[in-house]
Amino acid sequence: MLQSLSTLDLVVVVLLLLFLVTASMYSSFKKKSSEEYFMAGRSLKWYSVAGSIFGTNIHAQQIIGMMGIGYSIGFVQSHYEVWAVPAILVLVYLFIPIYRKRQFFTLSQFLENRYSSQTRLVYTVLMIAFIMIQLIGGFYIGSRTLGILFQGTSWELTYLQGILVIATVTILFTVFGGMESVVIADNILTVVMIISVLLMGTLTYRQPEIGGLSGLLALDHAEANKMHLYLPANHPKLPWLGIFTGLTILNFFYWTTNQYQVQRVLAAQTERDAKLGSIAAGFLKLIIPFFSIGAGTAAFYLFRSRFGENVIKPDDTFLTLLRTVVPMGYGFVGLILAGLMCAIFSAIYSMMNSVSTMLAYDVYRKYMKPNASDKSTVRFGQLGVFVMCVIATGLAYTTFDPTSSDNFFLILANQTSYLKPGLVVVFFWGVLWRKTNPKAAVIVLMSSPFIGFGCDWLYDHVLVNSAWVRETFGLTLNFLYRVFLIFVIGSVLIALLSVYFNRRTGQVKDHDMTVSVNGIGSALLRFFLLQLPPVCLVFMHVITPQQGAIPAALLTFALFWWYMKREKERIAFYQSDIFYAGLLTSDMIWIMYYFA
Repeated sequence: MLQSLSTLDLVVVVLLLLFLVTASMYSSFKKKSSEEYFMAGRSLKWYSVAGSIFGTNIHAQQIIGMMGIGYSIGFVQSHYEVWAVPAILVLVYLFIPIYRKRQFFTLSQFLENRYSSQTRLVYTVLMIAFIMIQLIGGFYIGSRTLGILFQGTSWELTYLQGILVIATVTILFTVFGGMESVVIADNILTVVMIISVLLMGTLTYRQPEIGGLSGLLALDHAEANKMHLYLPANHPKLPWLGIFTGLTILNFFYWTTNQYQVQRVLAAQTERDAKLGSIAAGFLKLIIPFFSIGAGTAAFYLFRSRFGENVIKPDDTFLTLLRTVVPMGYGFVGLILAGLMCAIFSAIYSMMNSVSTMLAYDVYRKYMKPNASDKSTVRFGQLGVFVMCVIATGLAYTTFDPTSSDNFFLILANQTSYLKPGLVVVFFWGVLWRKTNPKAAVIVLMSSPFIGFGCDWLYDHVLVNSAWVRETFGLTLNFLYRVFLIFVIGSVLIALLSVYFNRRTGQVKDHDMTVSVNGIGSALLRFFLLQLPPVCLVFMHVITPQQGAIPAALLTFALFWWYMKREKERIAFYQSDIFYAGLLTSDMIWIMYYFA
């Protein structure tokens, strides 16, 4: 790959990587307290929160994996970006006020305050296991990408060498820089990745076989129908019913209960910075469907025309497209490659920063040395990063096949789907129902994976024998359905166990971390009532989904405008977080109608 790069492309790659390293490592020379090291001194402005959230969220496996799914399955993958908006709103208006009230370092501390120290311990173990799975996946897709980038050059890397390079860079950044370095790197990455994705998508759409986004839509309508958001309920990968059930739960996990994502809002300077930063990250995420996933769908037609049917593997779509549509000699290839290489490292050391925080506060200061100094706390967190990277290196090398042609993004989502629903159950019931019992929370957290395995067994050996079940949900239980089943069963279990334990003890844990469900319920009711007319008109075929897109979006924005005026804030409307939340939600509604 790199042997055909121009001198300008090579210069761009080297300069951008040097700038990233220099800018993010500059803060490592400062002497830091534990709060400065792990939380950047709680000084992040809204734009830093947004850039860091996006930089952490849109990592290499996401860009490569999502473009690959756009290529192999279609635009339906956009739900992972578009349908994240409800979860962002829940984070902003439900969880941020609660999390920031006590100035927590970790979400484990929130669980201890809300429930018990046992709940905190279980969450810590589950999150470290989850991050380990993500880390192994990051090493795999990162090494595979580096191998393709340097293929045929004197710097060609084996799969193991690529893993070792990524692990080494991760250790250097995380150990010496701390969160401030991670945030700086995330913000640089965000700028580079947005430019790269916009450039790559635009050049793909401009190919004569595609003819722009309108040309892609016309081509797709006449042939494969990939540019749609909804697949049959029995689709083996991304069924529409699974999107509105299981994916909703997964998004709630990622945006509200995931330590390495929520840590950014915990480190914000003010609550307003935390809210605006989260909403701004939502706007940035809406770029991905059109310029990454949509570009992957366009690549399906482009590659078929130029190379033949099914010649390119899904996870190789990004780099093949780079070779195919981006002109050499202008620095564009170097810019995109630098962005991709930054993404390989950034998301990994963002996760490692959160792991070091959890190990330092939820293990070292909690169980090993409660009165530890800042210096020893930081050192323990740094040691934890090193150990995690060593373990992940060995597992990535032995458990993944670098020549695989499967959709890696969906494989990773499936692997982690056993852990996430139980966490969502415990967090949501904890803030919505004051009587949720600590013992019930621990039981649900620990039993969540086993509930998932039970659902798999029940479906594969009993339910699948029903013709209606096979026709409706497919031959195997899709992981999105499994996630929703775990959430529902876990919710029933936590309610029943809470009633049982509360009756036995005759008392309810005293805390101030729940909110009234009345306001949430009334807001949701108003939203659904406003959406009812356009939805009915579409289902009655009076109007097309495309014709209903703008009215539905305007009705959505009107609801947020009403809430903004009701708050009677003494600021201009364009300074209100509700105003921007309304714009974001309206954009989501338009996309979900127009690409139905």
